[in-house]
Amino acid sequence: MNTTETKGNLNEQKGKLKQKFAGLVNDDQLFAEGKKDEIFGKFQVGLGQTKLNLKKITASL
Repeated sequence: MNTTETKGNLNEQKGKLKQKFAGLVNDDQLFAEGKKDEIFGKFQVGLGQTKLNLKKITASL
């Protein structure tokens, strides 16, 4: 496992935690941020790209 995969796993877990906390405090914006972090984390692991590269790719779509 390389550092990109590790960071991806960390981002995915961070996103899941944000979503759970958002549900407790009823914060829709925090939930959306958590979902975004989770998705970027999954992409990082699957594609082996950094979060910055993934943001550049999605911004160009």
